[in-house]
Amino acid sequence: MLAPIAGGVIVDSKGVADREEQMASALEEKDAIREVMAEYCFRLDGGEFEQMAVLFTAEGTWDTAFGKATGRDAIAALARDIRARAADTRPRGIHLVTNIVIALDGERARVRSNWTVVQNGPDGPKIGSGGAYADEMTKEDGHWRFRYRKIDRFIAP
Repeated sequence: MLAPIAGGVIVDSKGVADREEQMASALEEKDAIREVMAEYCFRLDGGEFEQMAVLFTAEGTWDTAFGKATGRDAIAALARDIRARAADTRPRGIHLVTNIVIALDGERARVRSNWTVVQNGPDGPKIGSGGAYADEMTKEDGHWRFRYRKIDRFIAP
């Protein structure tokens, strides 16, 4: 069926509906990826390292400024080790993620974003560190997971 749109142009309404459906699907996929990125921050900041590692594929890689680990058990162990090395000398902090750019390619996605850690300080909140994430994600069993997460830490105390 043909339908008029703005400017008097006639288009196939099925084609419009298909494009709208594809757009909605892409937006839903991107939103699901953002949810994984947020969960990563909540779990890491909360010390839930095994649950943070579940957000990676079974053979996923976490490539940090403090070491690199592949596989969920190794990722959780590295996160525990990093936190243990900081001991209680590091004030409580939270990760904030911004400037998220997602390029979908079927069941895969490349994601770029910036991150900042805000910490308590003697004079109030302060930026503890910051940098960028470069992620390769894949959809497994209906869930987006990190296949490779590279952390570039270029703001450091």
